[in-house]
Amino acid sequence: MKKLAFAVIIICCITAFTQKKITWVAIGDSITYLNEHTDETGNRVRKGYMTRVVEKLPHIQYVNQGHNGWTSGGIAAEIEKLGIVKADVYSIFLGTNDWWQGRPIGTLADYQNNTGNKTVYGSFRIIINKLRSLNSNAKIILITPMQRGDFVYIADMTNNAYGSYKEKNGQQLSQFAEAIIAIGEYEKMPVADLYNKSGITLKNMVKYKRLKDPQTGAYKNYRYPAYVDIPFNPSTDEYPYPPDAINMTYDGLHPSDKGFAVIAKMLVQEMKRYK
Repeated sequence: MKKLAFAVIIICCITAFTQKKITWVAIGDSITYLNEHTDETGNRVRKGYMTRVVEKLPHIQYVNQGHNGWTSGGIAAEIEKLGIVKADVYSIFLGTNDWWQGRPIGTLADYQNNTGNKTVYGSFRIIINKLRSLNSNAKIILITPMQRGDFVYIADMTNNAYGSYKEKNGQQLSQFAEAIIAIGEYEKMPVADLYNKSGITLKNMVKYKRLKDPQTGAYKNYRYPAYVDIPFNPSTDEYPYPPDAINMTYDGLHPSDKGFAVIAKMLVQEMKRYK
């Protein structure tokens, strides 16, 4: 009898200290996609933010729903075809491509009234509606876009874009972050505010951008904001971000290991509460 009682106590203790497995679906663009495609970074990144989160919180298992180059509008349009599974936690990390592609932000009323996929607010409503249909009790974490410097794709320098220090289509990237924060406040959802609170800024995106001095033609390392007005020719110039230039990003836009560690830390602070 004593042995049986002892066995019951042991089983109860094991059960008490065994954490429930949590499934997390991470929805996003290339920053999320790269977690499983670090080879596409020129092997400048070892591991993305999801891998880093589950290293800290091993009771969580993730599903990568990152889609390279997609906007919130693209995700919303294809939401029924993406195979998004029922999960305990969803994160939505979108907005930077919406800004660059000049999509209208809209207003909170677009979200509240479910006006469709014409604005960012409307796109987020479609996405969130789908997630709630899969699991009405799931936690949904919103992630604002990061600030961004001048992007130059490491595999094709003709694919480049200026940073968030300028407007695109009359809109600032900060306005897209504000829209996501507003949705979080309206829905009482947690927001990982990378734009304002991560410490990833235009000044530390990269240590420098290596460009030709317009006066001499010699290569020179320009820090932000000095590089903003220096021309870059993808047909004739060298890649402007050698390995030594890597800081929070490796290409002016996509996080480096250092940047991914910052993102993961912010998510861990929220997700460690989920049991």
